Parts: sequence; C-alpha cells; structure tokens
Amino acid sequence: MRLRKKRILLLSEGFGAGHTQAAHALAVSLRQLYPEFQTRVLELGTFLHPTLAPFIFNAYRKTVSSQPKLYGKLYRFQYKKSLNPLTQLALHQLFYRQTSEVIKHLKPDIIVCTHPFPNVVVSRLKRSGLSIPLVTVVTDYDLHGTWVDSEVNKYLIPTNEVKTKLLRRGVPERKIEVTGIPVHPSFWQRHDRSSIRDHFKLKAMPTVLVMGGGWGLVGEHSFFDDMVKWREQIQFVFCLGSNEKALQKMSENPGFQHDNIRLMGFTKEIDKLMEISHLLITKPGGITCTEGLAKGIPMLFYKPIPGQEEDNLQYFTENGYGEQITSCTTINNRFQLLISEYQDVGKYDVERPKIPTDMSHPYPPEGYSKAIAELLM
Repeated sequence: MRLRKKRILLLSEGFGAGHTQAAHALAVSLRQLYPEFQTRVLELGTFLHPTLAPFIFNAYRKTVSSQPKLYGKLYRFQYKKSLNPLTQLALHQLFYRQTSEVIKHLKPDIIVCTHPFPNVVVSRLKRSGLSIPLVTVVTDYDLHGTWVDSEVNKYLIPTNEVKTKLLRRGVPERKIEVTGIPVHPSFWQRHDRSSIRDHFKLKAMPTVLVMGGGWGLVGEHSFFDDMVKWREQIQFVFCLGSNEKALQKMSENPGFQHDNIRLMGFTKEIDKLMEISHLLITKPGGITCTEGLAKGIPMLFYKPIPGQEEDNLQYFTENGYGEQITSCTTINNRFQLLISEYQDVGKYDVERPKIPTDMSHPYPPEGYSKAIAELLM
C-alpha cells in the first residue's frame, strides 16, 4: 500500500513580495531535502478574494510609497502587542472567513505561515479546535507583536536577538528555533561567473546590482543620477521587477543609455546576477538582504520604509553586513574602493570575500527545513 505524502500548507499574503518569496523558498527546500513531502503555497487573501485582494494590496503599496511616515506610525503603534480578540475576529470575518474550508479541503499535516495575518487566522482556528501544528516563520530581523500567539507550535526566526524578544514576551524556549530566513536554495549555490556574464552579455568589470524597482523606488532618488556618472568605470544592472512604467522612464533617460548600464524587468535569476556583482544597492527588505548574505555580497541601503525596513537596516549596519547611504559621499567612497579592489581583471572570477557572519546568521536550507520536518516525523 502506497503511503500518502505528508502535506505542508504554506500561507503567505501579498503585502510585499518578500513573505511569499520566503514561502516558496521554504517549499523548494523542503521538496529537495524531503521528497516524501508535498507542499502548497497560497497567498490566502488572494486565493479567497481574487478580485478584491489586488485592490487592497495596491492601496497598501501606495500608502507605503506615498505616506511612509503614516505607515511607520501604524507599525509602531502595534509593535509590542498581539492583535486583540476583537481585531482578530474582524480580520477573520471580513477577509478570511472561508479559511477553515480551505484547510479541510487541502488536508495539510502542518501549516506554515510567513505573514502575520494568516498566522493570526490559523491561531484563532486552533483556539476553536483545529489540531494541526502551526509554524510561524518571521521574515524580518525584528519581532513585531502581530507575529506572536500562544497557539504557535514553533517559531523559525532569523537571529538570537529575535529569540531574546520572543522569550521576553513569554514564548517558551522549546517553541523557538534560530534558523535564518528562508531563501531559495539557488542562493546557496556557486556558479561559473564567466558563463553568467556571457549569458547576460555583461562585461568583466566592477559591477553594481541595484534593486528596489518593483515598487517604483528606483529612479525616484536624486543619487541615482549621480551614481551613473561612474558608468565608464563601473557596470550597473538595475532590476525593476514588474514595474514597466519605471523601466520605460529610465530607458528614455539619456543618463541611463550607456553600454555599461543594463535595465531589466522581472527576472528569476537574481541569484546569478548577485553572483557576478561586486556590490548590491537595495532597500533593506528582509528577503533581499538575506539573499545578499547567502551570496556574500557587500550591500549599500537606501531610504528604508519606516517600520520593518528600519529594523532590518539597524541589524545589518550594526553587524557590519552593509552601510546606509546618507549622501552621495557614501556612494562615491564605496565606488572608489570598488574600482581599486578590482583593478586586476583576474579578480572578477575569484571567490568574493565573505561578509563576516556570526553563528546566528545565515543558515543554509537544511536548518529551517529540518525544523519543520521534525514536527512531521
């Protein structure tokens, strides 16, 4: 008799791409390491409300982009508190009422949440009798109160600092495991850099990868115009995600029309671009920064969104993983250093010096995958 594969339901939400990226990364890692497991990733709100959800996520995106201070105030207001029962009930009734039916239909053996909202909803269902184990994967380098719930069976967290905060909030140590934030296994693999450059038609020269365009953030800061003044000595790759408007705008800007400047839309090959880049310039999102750490690429961070990005920025700069851009001087100094480090063309293909890391970060896929597998054994 053939045994049924263990089913893992990973629930995320579409408030920014990072939460869902973490869910997919974890799903891939689990399937690679444990072929006997079956995974399913859902952005729960989109699945339940395919027409309404895009409007809600778009409104969220516009608020974060146009009114970051307001978003920061809302984030800090709830920072130390879990959602109260009345708010949980409202969230469930308005947006997640059919979650229990989804769970009954999919019959998972374990549920993993990479966003606080599904985590709140599943925790509420567990208080009402749902007996399926719940794993919470914290996807930023700080702990917001909405992640915390007594019904969670296991927390997978990025650092020992977050562990300390969970302990202070009364979470038993047995429920906490420091695993790092899940990123796709491809970010842990090493590739031939010469072949990658050929694939993307890039040159063997100091290369800077710039990310953050998916939300229209690239091109809105004056320092980008100053940055590309280095285009004779440095090669730039701008990743604009699915933001076709930003891609068109930058393509029409004479400052970005140069053989050493590449403008790209959405790509699934960020891991390869990081492999051949010598510096990453990005907003301090939890997933992108973790991908950068896995690749060992130095980072510069520009204008964090108030809230979790500020917390991520603090963690990364305090630990020496990157530097915040405070003025054009920051960029000019780093670019000058980059040019001097790679004057010898032979250095473009040698192993890049690793960012110094302590034992709390980063962890390869075996860590977070094993933590979930142990709950299914």
